[in-house]
Amino acid sequence: MTHFPGEPDREQQFRTLYAAVYPDLLRFVRRRADADRAEDIGADTFLVVWRRVGEVPSSAGDARAWIFGISRNILLNNGRGERRSGALGLRLADAADLPVSTADIDLATRRIDIARAWRMLSETHQETLGLAVFEDLSGPQAAAVLGVSPVAYRLRLSRARRALRLLLDHLPASSATPQPVLGRTPSS
Repeated sequence: MTHFPGEPDREQQFRTLYAAVYPDLLRFVRRRADADRAEDIGADTFLVVWRRVGEVPSSAGDARAWIFGISRNILLNNGRGERRSGALGLRLADAADLPVSTADIDLATRRIDIARAWRMLSETHQETLGLAVFEDLSGPQAAAVLGVSPVAYRLRLSRARRALRLLLDHLPASSATPQPVLGRTPSS
C-alpha cells in the first residue's frame, strides 16, 4: 500500500474517530431506522467521514455532532418518497432501560403515558427532543445535525418541550390509535 504525505495521520485520525463515535452512532441510527439497517447506515456514514476526514471539527463533541449530521442526511436521502411510520419513533422502554414490575404500577403507567405522548408528537418534535435527551448534544451541536442555526434549534426545542408537556397534561385515559396532533411541518 502506497502512503501519501499525511496519509498515516489521516488514517489514525479516522481510526480514533471511529472508535470514539461508532457505538453512539449505531444507537443514533437505531432510534431512527430499522435496526437491521443500522450497521449499513453506519458504514455509509463512515465512508463519507473517510472522504472528508480533513473537515472534521477539532472538538470531540462537535466532531460527534458533525458525524451524526452526516448520518442524518444519509437517513433522509434513503427515505425520500417513502412513508416511514415510526422512523423517528423511539422505543422508550429500551432507551430508558427502567425496570417495570407489578409492584411499581405508577412507574409503568408513566412510561405508557410518555410513550403515547411521544407517538403523538410530530417527527420534528421527536427529533428535536431526541437530539437533546437521548443523544446528549448541546444546542449548537444539535443545530449542526439539523442544519439550522442554534437560535432556530432552541426555538424548536422550546416548542417540542411545550408540546410534550401539553400532551402529558391532557392525554385522555384511553385513546384509539394516536395521530400526530401538535407541531409544525418539518421546515419549522
